Amino acid sequence: MQDIRNYYELLGVKRDASADEIKQSFRRLARKYHPDLNPGDKAAEDKFKDISEAYEVLGDRSKRTQYDKFTGFWRKNRTKAPTNNSPREQADEEDFSDDFNTFIDRLLGRKKVANNGNNDRRSANADPQPDRDFRATERRNFRTQGEPDRSNDRHTFAEAQPLLRPKNLEAELTLPLDKAYLGGRERITIQEDGRSLEVEMPPGMIPGQKIRLRGQGIAGGDLYLKINVAPHQFFRLAGIDVYCQLPVTPAEAVLGGFVEVPTLDGLVKITLPQSIVAGQKLRLAGKGFPGDDGRRGDQLLEIQIVVPKQITPAERELYQKLREIESFNPRLDLTTG
Repeated sequence: MQDIRNYYELLGVKRDASADEIKQSFRRLARKYHPDLNPGDKAAEDKFKDISEAYEVLGDRSKRTQYDKFTGFWRKNRTKAPTNNSPREQADEEDFSDDFNTFIDRLLGRKKVANNGNNDRRSANADPQPDRDFRATERRNFRTQGEPDRSNDRHTFAEAQPLLRPKNLEAELTLPLDKAYLGGRERITIQEDGRSLEVEMPPGMIPGQKIRLRGQGIAGGDLYLKINVAPHQFFRLAGIDVYCQLPVTPAEAVLGGFVEVPTLDGLVKITLPQSIVAGQKLRLAGKGFPGDDGRRGDQLLEIQIVVPKQITPAERELYQKLREIESFNPRLDLTTG
């Protein structure tokens, strides 16, 4: 049987794990193995790449389904490899004749580029600190005028005389909020020369932050990416804190009680205090973005009291009874003078 990577095992989850369980496990492992937290540790760097690839597949419902079909097919056929001359089991009439690496490349949309006879997948690790080195796997081979072809030589030569001067490049990258929070692989295209790079984004990227891609500029210069975070329908970032509005019913505002609140880590249950008012803010400690010192920001909830547009006859009857017996008058102190 071919070598198939078990992404569920890499992330430490069961095959029937929910999307939230997969996300939380990836975030925990990413913080543990990220190269910035393990400088010089090649094993941690390799582990980070493996779990990032695993999450890129299992974190997407469609890709996870295809991965499950592929691995399920090969588990059933481990004793006999399929050939063109014999019938082979199909899953939803998909072609599973590829080896695992080719299947994953197709699944993730990776393109292998010709590089003087070498097919290297271009990828890079993002360094969130501009003054730190960047580690890349890309290799370029050129020919010097009048020189013999050295396509297998690992040295880098100038393409023509005179030699190009290293030049730094700047670009902007806009990330969805969940990608900025979790990190992971992101593909970028360099407009100046059309190169495509895969970048390993660290968790907790905030708007305005710059990352340095060492050696990915012109002629060995660096590429600086300025991070933007796309607007989110519910969350708003302010530094490493997260703001959102929490709608509650009039009854919940008066009586208080348990309500569920979306956070970056999934739903959490909180207790509303009694007699809460519109505009009042509640704080969920440690539910924001991770900071440089390892401390997480907070999530601030601004209360919105929402009146229903449609109610049932039974609800209308209860509201009518409440109006008849309630003693609270919010207009008591209003004057015309």
